[in-house]
Amino acid sequence: MKLSNKILAVALSGVVALGGLTSCDYLDVVPENSVPEEKVDYTDITDMYAPVSGVYAKLRTGGMHWVINMESVIRDGDVWSGRIDDQADMVNIGRHYRYNNGFWGFNEMWNQYYGMIKFANTALDALDQYAANITNETDMAKYRSYCGEVKILRAYAYYRLVQFFGDVTILRSNDQGSLRRSSKELVYEYILEDLDYAWTNCPRLNPNEMEHIGAFTAYTARALAAKVKLVQGKYADVETYTNDIISSGKFQLYPDYYKLFKIPAKLCSESLMECQSTYFGMGSGDRVDVDQFFNCAGPRITSQADGRSVGGWNFIGYEKSFQEWAANRGETVRATTAFLRGGQVTPDGDLVSTPSNLENTDCWNGKWYVPISQIIEGRTMYGGDNNVRILRYAEVLLMNAEALVRQGKSGDTPFNLVRKRAKMSEIKGVTINDILDERRMELCCEWGVRYEDLIRCDLAKTVLGPLGWTPDKTYFPLPANQLNIVDDLKLDPITE
Repeated sequence: MKLSNKILAVALSGVVALGGLTSCDYLDVVPENSVPEEKVDYTDITDMYAPVSGVYAKLRTGGMHWVINMESVIRDGDVWSGRIDDQADMVNIGRHYRYNNGFWGFNEMWNQYYGMIKFANTALDALDQYAANITNETDMAKYRSYCGEVKILRAYAYYRLVQFFGDVTILRSNDQGSLRRSSKELVYEYILEDLDYAWTNCPRLNPNEMEHIGAFTAYTARALAAKVKLVQGKYADVETYTNDIISSGKFQLYPDYYKLFKIPAKLCSESLMECQSTYFGMGSGDRVDVDQFFNCAGPRITSQADGRSVGGWNFIGYEKSFQEWAANRGETVRATTAFLRGGQVTPDGDLVSTPSNLENTDCWNGKWYVPISQIIEGRTMYGGDNNVRILRYAEVLLMNAEALVRQGKSGDTPFNLVRKRAKMSEIKGVTINDILDERRMELCCEWGVRYEDLIRCDLAKTVLGPLGWTPDKTYFPLPANQLNIVDDLKLDPITE
């Protein structure tokens, strides 16, 4: 499948300020890498989805960068970089909370998410140009829905920037003059405006029901908004937003937690937000994937059935203290899924290698493991062809439970739905500590959720303080490269 010149032109038009472009696709379309010479025909409404496609591509090619993957999960005391013999800054960040603002990974993260925001701003401008030529309400509804998808993607990028850096710049236009930062509360307000628009204008469907399968929906927006409200401590809103998702009947927990993260469960009814990959069912040739996202954290695995083997870079490891904590809780299903241990054979019959350097990890993140039997013959990328799970219904249920308990209500029902799937016993009269522990296990190694929980619940000093964390280490430092070229970033943030 090839992108038409018109589609590529729309996705790339007006983004010269980005400093170069790498790809444009929509989920199942192969990326192209050249800018066509012909102009975009904004009267051809059939091409109106093209700019939306370009922003999804930026999420896939930039937002899933392997260094962002690692930086997301290594600060919670449960997960570390997994290797002491490579990327020393990662060990210092995750195990000692020593931050070097010259570390290339901080600058990469900043650039990738702002690149995504710039793509989104450009896409919205392009959609407005299409809208100027729309003559019927059906196409206008599509225009508003497409704008909603782009705004969800933009909101996600800002959410991640705040998660990492705290106060950041709101880029309302790609050519705006001042790049002074705004307080994180102002950025949250901006995020919520985008998500409110999407809630109003996007279809109220599961992503797997969308015309463009897997595209983000009103419920994606609601789930992301609930996460923002949870951080803000606005629990009545969290309850409302998560109830909107639960009462829709569009989502359910995938019955098998172990299989949830494997290829057959791509875009299952638990998923509210996935970044998609595909090999088109072919053992060679065109592919759309997340590059080294999975590969960076993969040990070598070898099929005991046919001897095939794939392996990655061996980063990302679980601390032994977390493994012991899970064992003491009686975790079986989730432990089998999350902990990919060296020297053991997986339920799918793959032998996991042991590390050559015994000071490195011997227990990797099994959520990113794809069994050899699911890898197409001829393909050798660890985790290749799998989607990246970003937002799941299980998290919605646990947010709902917490919001209820915080308001003096019972959160037992949503809480125990998650435990039941994990073959854990029911708990009555669940407490906030119960919920935080459940989130710790259910969402381990997923997008920095545990670290964010420790920060928002004022637990970081107790849990991470002995490791070297202090309140001034809550966020990563602004990248030195950015401070050197953008003086506005050195100013105090705008607060109103």
